[in-house]
Amino acid sequence: MDKLLEIFLKKRRLRAEPAVNDRQRSLTIISWNLLHRSGAMVDDIAALIEQERPDVFLMQEATPLVESLPKLVGGRLYEQPWPGRRHGLAAWSRTNLTNLGPLELPASKMPGRLPTRFAQLLEINDITLANVHLSHGQILNRRQLRLIARSTAGSTAIIGDYNSVGPTQLRGFSDVGPRGSTHRAQEIVPFRLDRCMVRDLACMRSRTLKRGPSDHRPIRLEFIRPEIDHEVSTIVFQHDENCPVD
Repeated sequence: MDKLLEIFLKKRRLRAEPAVNDRQRSLTIISWNLLHRSGAMVDDIAALIEQERPDVFLMQEATPLVESLPKLVGGRLYEQPWPGRRHGLAAWSRTNLTNLGPLELPASKMPGRLPTRFAQLLEINDITLANVHLSHGQILNRRQLRLIARSTAGSTAIIGDYNSVGPTQLRGFSDVGPRGSTHRAQEIVPFRLDRCMVRDLACMRSRTLKRGPSDHRPIRLEFIRPEIDHEVSTIVFQHDENCPVD
């Protein structure tokens, strides 16, 4: 039985192995707030990776349970705990990423505040990825975005749970994330909390995916690598105006 299980897991890892290489024209990223208490489990993440076949999968509210993900689908896992909390950020990739380390973000000075948040900075093919779970304060989370923008250079994508309500502007960046709601507060009020802003990077398509067991929808983004942008001077950007139904 153990031998059969080993063969099964090996086949799953092989199916996940096609990698981003120097000649690949696009980069596909999924981001999902897992809902740490009762949301998406590692099997749900593995199923979504096999279904959508992203190059990178960014996670917010990830617990140590995600450590078994490479055993299911291969690839590499990069975890970044949130000091003082039971969950944090994590990233799965088909190939090695450069881990640039955590970036400390501006924090609230109010009594009873949450511990200081950090962005997870990673690099793939000269593209900086900032995996974020920003604060709920609307002034504070925009300050956090501005710090990330100042702390990075070149082609950059800031992706994750922004906790932002309403328009968000960031000098030098474009909002390329899906336009539909990604979260329903108390299962009633829809919000577009999960977003992506990019600098010097072309996004071919962005859309939300079915919500699954979390209270957030995953978002899926397809980028064109910077070195081949000159070959696609005219790009049709596709946003999902018709989101999947819960």
